[in-house]
Amino acid sequence: MELTTIAAGASAVGSFLGFKGNQAAAKAARQTAEYNAQVTENEAILKQRARVREEAILRQNSARLAATQRVATAASGIEMSGSPMQALFDTYMNTEMDALRIQYASDVEQTAAEANAALTRAEGRARASALKTRSYVDLLEGGYRTSTLLG
Repeated sequence: MELTTIAAGASAVGSFLGFKGNQAAAKAARQTAEYNAQVTENEAILKQRARVREEAILRQNSARLAATQRVATAASGIEMSGSPMQALFDTYMNTEMDALRIQYASDVEQTAAEANAALTRAEGRARASALKTRSYVDLLEGGYRTSTLLG
């Protein structure tokens, strides 16, 4: 009888420790997922800032090119009309198209990062939920084993 009581006590303690371990693992899974989601969001912010810098550099280079075109045209003694004007117009239009491409790429990166962060959080919640459920199952199984041993 004494050995059965000890075995039942050990089973109950083991079940309780398993329960606590799975509860801690569930909390860690949630925290890890949140951390990873925040890292993804921070990376998205850095990528967005890089795209803003890329667009600013594009616009500066385009302004230099347009100024060079105007100076070259003026130095040649030709009026700014016809082909020189069309070249300047093309410069501005190409700049705007390139800027739109940069902005679009940034939007795509931001959307992907937001989706990835949401997915990471959802996966973390799912893992945490599974671990919590497992902790309750372990506790119930331990209770059943203990009652069977005492039984």
